[in-house]
Amino acid sequence: MAAAAKHLTPVVLELGGKSPVVVDSNINLQVAARRIIAGKWGCNNGQACISPDYIITTKDYAPKLVDALKTELEQFYGKNPLESKDLSRIVNSNHFDRLIRLLDDDKVSGKIVHGGEKDKSKLRISPTVLLDVPRDSLIMSEEIFGPLLPIITVDKLDESFDVINSAPKPLAAYIFTNNNKLKEQFVKTVSAGGLVIDDTTIHLAVHTLPFGGVGESGVGAYHGKFSFDAFSHKKAVLYRSFFGDAFIRYPPYTSTKTRLMKALMGGGFLAIIRALFGRS
Repeated sequence: MAAAAKHLTPVVLELGGKSPVVVDSNINLQVAARRIIAGKWGCNNGQACISPDYIITTKDYAPKLVDALKTELEQFYGKNPLESKDLSRIVNSNHFDRLIRLLDDDKVSGKIVHGGEKDKSKLRISPTVLLDVPRDSLIMSEEIFGPLLPIITVDKLDESFDVINSAPKPLAAYIFTNNNKLKEQFVKTVSAGGLVIDDTTIHLAVHTLPFGGVGESGVGAYHGKFSFDAFSHKKAVLYRSFFGDAFIRYPPYTSTKTRLMKALMGGGFLAIIRALFGRS
Protein backbone atom coordinates (compact mmCIF):
# COMPACT_ATOMS: atom_id res chain seq x y z
CA MET A 1 0.00 0.00 0.00
CA ALA A 2 2.89 2.37 0.80
CA ALA A 3 4.52 1.69 -2.58
CA ALA A 4 1.24 2.10 -4.47
CA ALA A 5 0.38 5.32 -2.64
CA LYS A 6 3.36 7.07 -4.23
CA HIS A 7 1.72 6.59 -7.63
CA LEU A 8 -1.94 6.79 -6.50
CA THR A 9 -2.36 3.20 -7.67
CA PRO A 10 -5.37 1.25 -6.32
CA VAL A 11 -4.61 -1.84 -4.25
CA VAL A 12 -6.37 -4.90 -2.91
CA LEU A 13 -4.97 -6.08 0.41
CA GLU A 14 -6.00 -9.61 1.33
CA LEU A 15 -4.61 -10.03 4.83
CA GLY A 16 -5.68 -12.45 7.54
CA GLY A 17 -7.06 -12.63 11.03
CA LYS A 18 -8.54 -14.99 13.56
CA SER A 19 -11.28 -16.73 11.58
CA PRO A 20 -13.85 -18.25 13.98
CA VAL A 21 -15.98 -21.38 13.66
CA VAL A 22 -19.29 -21.38 15.53
CA VAL A 23 -20.58 -24.91 16.19
CA ASP A 24 -24.19 -25.57 17.17
CA SER A 25 -25.46 -28.83 18.69
CA ASN A 26 -28.19 -29.72 16.18
CA ILE A 27 -25.86 -30.80 13.36
CA ASN A 28 -24.34 -33.82 11.66
CA LEU A 29 -21.31 -33.83 13.93
CA GLN A 30 -19.21 -36.25 11.89
CA VAL A 31 -19.56 -34.18 8.72
CA ALA A 32 -18.94 -30.94 10.61
CA ALA A 33 -15.79 -32.34 12.25
CA ARG A 34 -14.47 -33.52 8.89
CA ARG A 35 -15.10 -30.16 7.27
CA ILE A 36 -13.40 -28.32 10.12
CA ILE A 37 -10.42 -30.66 9.82
CA ALA A 38 -10.28 -30.19 6.04
CA GLY A 39 -10.26 -26.42 6.46
CA LYS A 40 -7.79 -26.37 9.35
CA TRP A 41 -5.26 -29.18 8.99
CA GLY A 42 -6.01 -30.19 5.41
CA CYS A 43 -5.31 -26.60 4.32
CA ASN A 44 -1.50 -26.62 4.70
CA ASN A 45 -1.73 -27.65 8.37
CA GLY A 46 -3.43 -24.41 9.36
CA GLN A 47 -0.96 -22.21 7.47
CA ALA A 48 -3.58 -20.51 5.30
CA CYS A 49 -5.19 -17.08 5.59
CA ILE A 50 -8.73 -18.47 5.78
CA SER A 51 -7.90 -21.42 8.00
CA PRO A 52 -10.26 -21.85 10.99
CA ASP A 53 -8.44 -20.13 13.85
CA TYR A 54 -10.65 -21.01 16.81
CA ILE A 55 -13.98 -22.66 17.62
CA ILE A 56 -16.83 -21.30 19.71
CA THR A 57 -19.39 -23.75 21.06
CA THR A 58 -21.43 -24.29 24.22
CA LYS A 59 -19.98 -25.79 27.39
CA ASP A 60 -22.40 -28.72 27.14
CA TYR A 61 -21.55 -29.57 23.55
CA ALA A 62 -17.78 -29.06 23.65
CA PRO A 63 -16.90 -32.61 24.88
CA LYS A 64 -18.86 -34.20 22.02
CA LEU A 65 -17.15 -31.94 19.50
CA VAL A 66 -13.71 -32.78 20.92
CA ASP A 67 -14.44 -36.51 20.72
CA ALA A 68 -15.57 -36.17 17.11
CA LEU A 69 -12.45 -34.22 16.16
CA LYS A 70 -10.23 -36.83 17.82
CA THR A 71 -11.94 -39.69 15.99
CA GLU A 72 -11.76 -38.07 12.57
CA LEU A 73 -8.19 -36.81 13.04
CA GLU A 74 -7.03 -40.34 13.79
CA GLN A 75 -8.96 -41.58 10.79
CA PHE A 76 -7.23 -39.07 8.50
CA TYR A 77 -3.70 -38.86 9.92
CA GLY A 78 -3.28 -42.06 11.92
CA LYS A 79 -2.20 -42.60 15.52
CA ASN A 80 1.18 -40.99 14.82
CA PRO A 81 0.36 -37.88 12.76
CA LEU A 82 4.00 -36.69 12.82
CA GLU A 83 4.70 -39.55 10.40
CA SER A 84 1.71 -38.85 8.16
CA LYS A 85 2.52 -37.98 4.56
CA ASP A 86 -0.78 -36.07 4.37
CA LEU A 87 0.16 -33.45 6.97
CA SER A 88 2.18 -30.41 5.92
CA ARG A 89 5.29 -29.39 7.81
CA ILE A 90 5.69 -25.95 9.38
CA VAL A 91 7.11 -23.54 6.84
CA ASN A 92 10.31 -22.68 8.75
CA SER A 93 12.00 -22.84 12.16
CA ASN A 94 10.95 -19.30 13.11
CA HIS A 95 7.28 -20.14 12.73
CA PHE A 96 7.83 -23.47 14.48
CA ASP A 97 9.28 -21.65 17.51
CA ARG A 98 6.45 -19.09 17.42
CA LEU A 99 3.82 -21.85 17.53
CA ILE A 100 5.57 -23.63 20.38
CA ARG A 101 5.59 -20.37 22.36
CA LEU A 102 1.82 -20.21 21.95
CA LEU A 103 1.52 -23.76 23.32
CA ASP A 104 3.92 -23.14 26.21
CA ASP A 105 1.93 -20.17 27.51
CA ASP A 106 0.99 -20.92 31.13
CA LYS A 107 -2.64 -20.04 30.42
CA VAL A 108 -3.04 -22.78 27.79
CA SER A 109 -0.33 -25.40 28.43
CA GLY A 110 -2.78 -27.43 30.50
CA LYS A 111 -5.66 -27.04 28.05
CA ILE A 112 -4.44 -29.51 25.40
CA VAL A 113 -7.00 -32.29 24.93
CA HIS A 114 -5.52 -33.78 21.76
CA GLY A 115 -2.16 -33.70 20.02
CA GLY A 116 0.68 -31.43 21.04
CA GLU A 117 3.42 -33.68 19.67
CA LYS A 118 6.30 -31.91 17.92
CA ASP A 119 9.53 -32.64 16.09
CA LYS A 120 11.66 -29.59 15.39
CA SER A 121 14.19 -31.52 13.29
CA LYS A 122 11.39 -32.26 10.80
CA LEU A 123 9.46 -29.00 11.44
CA ARG A 124 6.36 -31.01 12.32
CA ILE A 125 3.61 -30.31 14.84
CA SER A 126 0.65 -32.66 15.14
CA PRO A 127 -2.96 -31.46 14.96
CA THR A 128 -3.59 -29.98 18.39
CA VAL A 129 -6.93 -29.19 20.03
CA LEU A 130 -7.20 -27.06 23.16
CA LEU A 131 -10.37 -26.78 25.25
CA ASP A 132 -11.63 -23.85 27.36
CA VAL A 133 -8.85 -21.51 26.28
CA PRO A 134 -8.94 -18.12 28.07
CA ARG A 135 -9.69 -15.23 25.75
CA ASP A 136 -6.80 -13.22 27.19
CA SER A 137 -4.22 -15.94 26.42
CA LEU A 138 -1.40 -15.45 23.91
CA ILE A 139 -2.90 -17.92 21.45
CA MET A 140 -6.05 -15.78 21.26
CA SER A 141 -4.17 -12.52 20.75
CA GLU A 142 -2.81 -13.19 17.25
CA GLU A 143 -3.53 -15.21 14.14
CA ILE A 144 -2.28 -18.74 14.83
CA PHE A 145 -1.35 -19.73 11.26
CA GLY A 146 -0.57 -23.27 12.28
CA PRO A 147 -2.03 -26.62 13.46
CA LEU A 148 -3.30 -25.40 16.84
CA LEU A 149 -7.08 -25.12 17.30
CA PRO A 150 -8.40 -23.53 20.52
CA ILE A 151 -12.02 -24.03 21.60
CA ILE A 152 -13.83 -21.28 23.50
CA THR A 153 -17.01 -22.21 25.34
CA VAL A 154 -20.08 -20.08 26.01
CA ASP A 155 -23.35 -20.68 27.85
CA LYS A 156 -25.57 -19.81 24.88
CA LEU A 157 -24.49 -19.98 21.28
CA ASP A 158 -25.73 -16.51 20.34
CA GLU A 159 -23.10 -15.16 22.77
CA SER A 160 -20.52 -16.24 20.17
CA PHE A 161 -21.44 -13.29 17.94
CA ASP A 162 -20.41 -10.85 20.67
CA VAL A 163 -17.14 -12.76 21.11
CA ILE A 164 -16.38 -12.48 17.38
CA ASN A 165 -17.34 -8.83 17.06
CA SER A 166 -15.32 -7.84 20.13
CA ALA A 167 -12.13 -8.70 18.22
CA PRO A 168 -10.66 -7.32 14.95
CA LYS A 169 -12.73 -8.31 11.91
CA PRO A 170 -11.62 -11.68 10.50
CA LEU A 171 -10.99 -12.60 6.88
CA ALA A 172 -13.55 -15.43 7.15
CA ALA A 173 -16.14 -16.69 9.62
CA TYR A 174 -17.89 -20.06 9.69
CA ILE A 175 -20.95 -21.54 11.38
CA PHE A 176 -22.38 -25.06 11.59
CA THR A 177 -26.07 -25.13 12.47
CA ASN A 178 -29.45 -26.37 11.26
CA ASN A 179 -31.18 -23.41 12.88
CA ASN A 180 -32.25 -21.05 10.08
CA LYS A 181 -32.85 -18.19 12.50
CA LEU A 182 -29.31 -18.56 13.83
CA LYS A 183 -27.94 -18.59 10.28
CA GLU A 184 -29.73 -15.31 9.52
CA GLN A 185 -28.49 -13.79 12.77
CA PHE A 186 -24.94 -14.87 11.93
CA VAL A 187 -25.06 -13.30 8.46
CA LYS A 188 -26.59 -10.05 9.76
CA THR A 189 -24.47 -9.72 12.89
CA VAL A 190 -20.96 -10.93 12.09
CA SER A 191 -18.67 -8.59 10.15
CA ALA A 192 -16.01 -10.52 8.23
CA GLY A 193 -14.48 -10.64 4.79
CA GLY A 194 -16.57 -13.70 3.89
CA LEU A 195 -18.99 -16.11 5.57
CA VAL A 196 -19.59 -19.82 5.03
CA ILE A 197 -22.54 -21.76 6.43
CA ASP A 198 -21.97 -25.45 7.30
CA ASP A 199 -18.48 -25.67 5.81
CA THR A 200 -15.08 -23.98 5.90
CA THR A 201 -12.73 -22.35 3.34
CA ILE A 202 -14.57 -23.46 0.19
CA HIS A 203 -15.76 -19.94 -0.67
CA LEU A 204 -12.17 -19.29 -1.79
CA ALA A 205 -12.76 -21.57 -4.77
CA VAL A 206 -16.00 -19.92 -5.92
CA HIS A 207 -14.98 -17.39 -8.58
CA THR A 208 -18.44 -15.79 -8.61
CA LEU A 209 -17.99 -14.64 -5.01
CA PRO A 210 -15.82 -11.62 -4.14
CA PHE A 211 -12.90 -12.61 -1.92
CA GLY A 212 -11.28 -10.10 0.41
CA GLY A 213 -11.15 -8.73 3.90
CA VAL A 214 -12.68 -5.93 5.90
CA GLY A 215 -11.09 -3.76 8.56
CA GLU A 216 -7.80 -5.29 9.69
CA SER A 217 -8.35 -8.36 7.50
CA GLY A 218 -7.99 -6.41 4.27
CA VAL A 219 -9.20 -3.87 1.75
CA GLY A 220 -11.06 -4.57 -1.48
CA ALA A 221 -12.00 -7.88 -3.09
CA TYR A 222 -11.02 -9.99 -6.08
CA HIS A 223 -11.68 -13.30 -7.93
CA GLY A 224 -13.27 -13.65 -11.36
CA LYS A 225 -14.75 -10.42 -12.66
CA PHE A 226 -14.25 -8.85 -9.22
CA SER A 227 -10.50 -8.85 -9.94
CA PHE A 228 -11.09 -6.90 -13.16
CA ASP A 229 -13.43 -4.47 -11.41
CA ALA A 230 -10.99 -3.93 -8.53
CA PHE A 231 -8.37 -2.46 -10.85
CA SER A 232 -10.67 -0.77 -13.36
CA HIS A 233 -11.81 2.82 -13.24
CA LYS A 234 -15.46 3.31 -14.10
CA LYS A 235 -15.29 6.50 -16.16
CA ALA A 236 -18.46 8.55 -15.91
CA VAL A 237 -19.63 10.20 -19.16
CA LEU A 238 -22.78 12.37 -19.37
CA TYR A 239 -24.20 13.63 -22.69
CA ARG A 240 -26.46 16.71 -22.87
CA SER A 241 -28.15 18.67 -25.60
CA PHE A 242 -28.48 22.45 -25.94
CA PHE A 243 -32.20 22.16 -25.32
CA GLY A 244 -33.73 22.95 -21.95
CA ASP A 245 -31.13 25.31 -20.50
CA ALA A 246 -32.18 26.15 -16.92
CA PHE A 247 -32.19 29.87 -16.11
CA ILE A 248 -32.07 29.21 -12.37
CA ARG A 249 -28.44 28.04 -12.66
CA TYR A 250 -27.22 31.51 -13.50
CA PRO A 251 -26.91 34.82 -11.62
CA PRO A 252 -28.48 36.96 -10.45
CA TYR A 253 -29.86 34.62 -7.78
CA THR A 254 -33.27 36.04 -6.94
CA SER A 255 -35.68 34.87 -4.27
CA THR A 256 -37.82 33.27 -7.00
CA LYS A 257 -34.86 31.26 -8.23
CA THR A 258 -34.04 30.19 -4.69
CA ARG A 259 -37.60 29.00 -4.04
CA LEU A 260 -37.66 27.14 -7.33
CA MET A 261 -34.30 25.48 -6.68
CA LYS A 262 -35.47 24.28 -3.26
CA ALA A 263 -38.66 22.95 -4.83
CA LEU A 264 -36.71 21.11 -7.52
CA MET A 265 -34.32 19.61 -4.99
CA GLY A 266 -36.84 18.45 -2.41
CA GLY A 267 -40.41 18.92 -3.57
CA GLY A 268 -42.86 17.46 -6.02
CA PHE A 269 -44.63 18.94 -9.01
CA LEU A 270 -47.04 20.97 -6.87
CA ALA A 271 -44.16 22.55 -4.93
CA ILE A 272 -42.54 23.64 -8.21
CA ILE A 273 -45.77 25.28 -9.39
CA ARG A 274 -46.14 27.07 -6.05
CA ALA A 275 -42.52 28.31 -6.29
CA LEU A 276 -43.07 29.68 -9.77
CA PHE A 277 -46.01 31.71 -8.49
CA GLY A 278 -44.18 32.83 -5.37
CA ARG A 279 -46.32 30.85 -2.94
CA SER A 280 -43.67 28.78 -1.19
